[in-house]
Amino acid sequence: MTVFECIELFATLTGVAYVVLEILHLNAMWVVGILTGAACAWSFGAQHLWASMGLNMYYIVMSVVGLIQWRRDASKSEDSTIPLRRLTLKTGIWSGAAFVVCTLGLIALLRWLGDSAPALDGVAFGLSIVGTVWLALSFPEQWVIWIVADIISSALCFSTGLTTMGWLYVAYVISAVYGYIHWMRHGRYI
Repeated sequence: MTVFECIELFATLTGVAYVVLEILHLNAMWVVGILTGAACAWSFGAQHLWASMGLNMYYIVMSVVGLIQWRRDASKSEDSTIPLRRLTLKTGIWSGAAFVVCTLGLIALLRWLGDSAPALDGVAFGLSIVGTVWLALSFPEQWVIWIVADIISSALCFSTGLTTMGWLYVAYVISAVYGYIHWMRHGRYI
């Protein structure tokens, strides 16, 4: 097994652990997220998928932010329910506008940089930025964003030869559907 294959496998295994911890709303997910982000960033960089590499570096930073935010939210919850926040129309509009502007600009930049799949890479990046912010803020709608982003990321991985990671994103799609149901059943708005 090559170093590349070992790192891709490590990213897949920690990625599965991450999504299980995310569904259960456990703070440990953020620590695992740092490891997954580092391994995925390396794997995507090796394939010249610059947006996906940068996105995983962003995940490392957001893992620290999420850990802090979730600890604050957990102190507001008196029992084992998942503390949820309501997504406002204003947040939805700002998030949509940021997604469009970021994605269009990024696709142009990725084409210029010679990215292997600029459109898929750019759209997956834009959706994932919004999804991660919404996850850190505990909006249950983040799961819908992840379903779409993970379908696109799966297509990106399979089309560029990252087969193991492609299957990871398929697992993420299934997990996101389950995660949404789980959060709605076990969550309470704070």
